[in-house]
Amino acid sequence: MFKRSFKELILKLFMFSLTSMAGTIVDLGLHWLLSNWVFHGEYWGTFWIAPTISFEVAAMTNFIIAYYFVWRERISKRSPRSFIRHFLAYNAAGVGAYILKFIAMQGIHFLFVSLNFLQGNSFEPVLCNLLALCFSGLFNFSMSEFVIFNKTTKKTDQKD
Repeated sequence: MFKRSFKELILKLFMFSLTSMAGTIVDLGLHWLLSNWVFHGEYWGTFWIAPTISFEVAAMTNFIIAYYFVWRERISKRSPRSFIRHFLAYNAAGVGAYILKFIAMQGIHFLFVSLNFLQGNSFEPVLCNLLALCFSGLFNFSMSEFVIFNKTTKKTDQKD
């Protein structure tokens, strides 16, 4: 198994964090639009449907950036099959990250309700979402670094 240096790991985390800003902007922007304009005032739409849609669109954005920028040197042969295989693995990890984000978002929302903090403010769902993204982002980075784009998978990429 390939051992990563601390410096390499920090550099990948930094690159992942920078490029994940695009996904975060997509996630937060789309969540705000959906919760404020489509599902305004509806708990299920604002805290269940809107974050699900926004997270999946952001995951697709993040995958494309990760595949072509962050972990590009770990993909020895680019092909449609390689792209789809990596995307399916990335999306599966994204589902795990979403579940973590969803649980954290609900917990933060209920904490805000109990503290009567930002209730009735249109940015409260977005703030809950942003805080929860911190948890899911670390999970997603770990899965990408050590499983999906792991250097040891390079041999299987050559078969594609």
